Amino acid sequence: QLKHVESGGRLAQPGESLRLSCVASGCELDYYHSCWFRQVPGKEREVVSCFNVVNGTTYSADSVKGRFATSRVNAPNTEYLQMNSLEPGDTARYYCALRHKYREYGRSWLQGHLDERDFWGQGTQVTVSS
Repeated sequence: QLKHVESGGRLAQPGESLRLSCVASGCELDYYHSCWFRQVPGKEREVVSCFNVVNGTTYSADSVKGRFATSRVNAPNTEYLQMNSLEPGDTARYYCALRHKYREYGRSWLQGHLDERDFWGQGTQVTVSS
């Protein structure tokens, strides 16, 4: 059974850096696309940064370009989100999601529309405040 454990979120001041981690057990990341999403109560899930495992490309939302970057390692299977120059608007619960590499990597996925075959964890809270 696939299991996600997301961690790294905490209270931070504007301008600080954080690195979020998502340890994925029960899968090999080489077979999965990934996205980091964030969500605040009452709002739609927002895509932050995604990785296409087939061609090695990344996608980042305009709001985080130049500040956030996703990466991964295979031992152990871990997705990272490096967040620099944090702003109060970055406050949200952050999730990592996986989609098998033979499934669609397109507009729907990049807009945060997940389905029952996708996997994500419990999330980790990031609060940016002075």
